[in-house]
Amino acid sequence: MQKAQEIYGFLPKEVLYRIGEKLGVKPAKVMGTATFYSRFRLEPKGKYLVMLCSGTACHVGGSEKIAAAVSEYLGIENGRTTPDGIFTLEKVACLGCCSLAPVMMINGEVYGNLSGESAVGILENLRKEAKK
Repeated sequence: MQKAQEIYGFLPKEVLYRIGEKLGVKPAKVMGTATFYSRFRLEPKGKYLVMLCSGTACHVGGSEKIAAAVSEYLGIENGRTTPDGIFTLEKVACLGCCSLAPVMMINGEVYGNLSGESAVGILENLRKEAKK
């Protein structure tokens, strides 16, 4: 399943069925494994992977409010991708940038000392760039 996800970027339903056939197990067992482990994706990832830190320092700094603002702006919940395919939202346990808390990381770039408003502003700029 890991190799299939490397190839496709996610695990399409047809691929999961094929994996089940090759392994001689029912599709439900393969789907159960794919949904149990958070490393597997069942839908394509967006152009921008937005990772919101929910570690202790970020939590104390208001990460819950930031997550709510980001989720509302994007119109998606954790683990989902926007219909336009631009953003995928993921809450993560820790990004290891506690001195910049609260933080988010987008495609490997860290944004720190955030508020809900500043996080949404960053996403607005990225959306404009993506639509050019």
